[in-house]
Amino acid sequence: LKRFYGDLPWDLTRDQSRAVDEIKNDLEAARPMHRLLLGEVGSGKTVVAAAAMLMVAESGYQAAIMAPTEILAEQHHMKLRESFERLGLRSLLVMGGQKAAAKREALKAIANGSADIVIGTHSLIQEGVDFDRLGLVIVDEQHRFGVEQRLALRGKGASPDMLVLTATPIPRTLALTLYGDLDISTLKVRPGGRSLESQVKTTFLPEAKRERAYELIRREAREGRRAYIVCPLVDESDKLAVKSVMQEADHLKDRVFSDLRVGLLHGRMPSSEKEGVMRSFRSGALDVLISTTVIEVGVDIPEATVILIEHAERFGLSQLHQLRGRVGRGQWASHCVLFADLKTDEAKARIEAITSITDGFKLAEVDLEIRGEGQLLGSRQSGLPDLKLAKVTKHMSVLEVARKEAFAVVDADPRLRSAGNLRLRAELKRRFSGGLDWLMSG
Repeated sequence: LKRFYGDLPWDLTRDQSRAVDEIKNDLEAARPMHRLLLGEVGSGKTVVAAAAMLMVAESGYQAAIMAPTEILAEQHHMKLRESFERLGLRSLLVMGGQKAAAKREALKAIANGSADIVIGTHSLIQEGVDFDRLGLVIVDEQHRFGVEQRLALRGKGASPDMLVLTATPIPRTLALTLYGDLDISTLKVRPGGRSLESQVKTTFLPEAKRERAYELIRREAREGRRAYIVCPLVDESDKLAVKSVMQEADHLKDRVFSDLRVGLLHGRMPSSEKEGVMRSFRSGALDVLISTTVIEVGVDIPEATVILIEHAERFGLSQLHQLRGRVGRGQWASHCVLFADLKTDEAKARIEAITSITDGFKLAEVDLEIRGEGQLLGSRQSGLPDLKLAKVTKHMSVLEVARKEAFAVVDADPRLRSAGNLRLRAELKRRFSGGLDWLMSG
């Protein structure tokens, strides 16, 4: 770990050091770790995850990290491989779009134990991916994976430790209800003394001032810096009057930025093409990247100083905050420019919040107030909550007591099979059938 820290451009923040200590204590404990690393945008979760993987590898076990997109898996691999290799560790990438020969070789190394660190997408949970001695499972951007997928990766080892990462700040109240089974470590401070507030200016512009945004992009490009332009759709829609990346890319290349090098990125492109575009943007061979929200998480390019978001009213506050977090990662002042249709009160409230608040945890509280709490167990993400009496934003102390009581019940009777718990089991099944099948089986 000391050698790894020596390679970093700055010291660990207090939050990072505390999180690493908490993980170390979990790894040394007799029961498997089950921890959530809840982080502000740009707070250095990857460094904490890397430290966890190093501790596990040093103890003779393998570690695996599963990312929701190939772009994010690729970036993790690119950022970490060099550090791991300098420490004598072998890291491998496993993704669906890989060539057959490369994948075969990777699977063989994973099975015989010569691969210490494995980085991949949901391909890691497929049949044929067998680990020799899996000690740690890390799930990145956990809200993009279902419970079954997390359990499937965990099932690749004999009770491995599990670390779950999320770059979407959520209020602690909600974290305790949504992730009550996890211990929580929180990262709030960005490394190197950087802050979104001081580095990124967020502005809403009316359509009449669009040229001002384009001039800002040109000015930054002349200084050797780069810009993202984000659209909500891949293709044009007959039903929605919303810009698509395909349509916007053609328009901007031909009519607006004909003097700049413009690239296009979306989730439907083949892996090799996506890789190539990101490599070009990262190296400076492209000035402007027109993209869907595929760049929302984990993309870290210090020279990107402008992000222009089209139809910002169509994105949730946490998503807008994530997108804004793609800039302000280098030494330069950066800009997040929003174009939006403010026809509804909700749209107005959202844009007002994102332009005035830079703290992701405060934004999450506001988002909760604007959208409603949604279902705590289930797929509906907004609207009326399914709690009859408690309100997660106001009844923190009650929730903490309830969580403690719930843990005591489960510790004593994990499958709720004792006579005193049979009614509770039946009620859970009645209310949450479908959502808790994994608990009720067996």
